[in-house]
Amino acid sequence: MKEFSYIIKDEIGIHARPAGLLAKEAKAFTSKITIEANGKSADVTRLMAVMGLGVKTGAEVVIKAEGDDEDAAIAKMQEFMSANL
Repeated sequence: MKEFSYIIKDEIGIHARPAGLLAKEAKAFTSKITIEANGKSADVTRLMAVMGLGVKTGAEVVIKAEGDDEDAAIAKMQEFMSANL
């Protein structure tokens, strides 16, 4: 399993547009990718579950990937978070 932490910089937090794009990116991998925030966890491929975490600006999230392509999945998630959130 691979993981990384990220502090949300987007002034709105994780809202519909970036959550949808994040889910789309995650669906390209066979690894199970989860996001943890506020003491809760969600499957990144499930848009409503990610939005349900209620992640705001300045919150720390932990992204975890486990599976055959976890290295590539984590690299892509880090790239996505830096560019969009």
